Amino acid sequence: MALRAKGYSVRRAFGKTRDVEGEGQPLGIITIEELPARLAGGKTLAGLDLGDKTIGVAVSDQRFSFAHPRPVIMRRKFSLDAVVLLALLQKENVGAVVLGLPINMDGSEGPRAQKSRAFVRNMAQLSDLPFVLWDERLSTVAAERTLIEMDFSRRKRAGKIDSAAAAFILQGVLDRLQSLGASARTEPEPPSAA
Repeated sequence: MALRAKGYSVRRAFGKTRDVEGEGQPLGIITIEELPARLAGGKTLAGLDLGDKTIGVAVSDQRFSFAHPRPVIMRRKFSLDAVVLLALLQKENVGAVVLGLPINMDGSEGPRAQKSRAFVRNMAQLSDLPFVLWDERLSTVAAERTLIEMDFSRRKRAGKIDSAAAAFILQGVLDRLQSLGASARTEPEPPSAA
């Protein structure tokens, strides 16, 4: 039972108080095709890059064209990190979150991917915000190259790399959403059965 009127969310053991989203998807995870329905009414989309010491954050504009980096969240312990993150997401009017999934170059999932999935499971117990997992291979490398091209010193790059990677991840999703929208507009209507 959830006490929505007062903004509280009460969950039974293991956070299983709502239906699983999508066939075969764990609680709290949706597909990119389900995102547009979650982003109506002026909502934005957030991107996260989980590091061992920081959480990189980026937020879209309301037109879903650009990813804007936000200051990193310094990680302490999950409960404290979640409070800070949820407050930021609420302030930014976020309707869904994209989390970079660190998949190995051979396509397998290692310990870091398992940590990311565990993070989503834990967040699903605290919030109804849906998560999309996005392949983040080489996002940190691309973000670092961009910061080097912008002539950031090594010291300045260290403080910005995770949010730059989050912006890179989020921009990939925004570009994908744009192409899905464009293909939906150009697909012919199915013939009507008259």
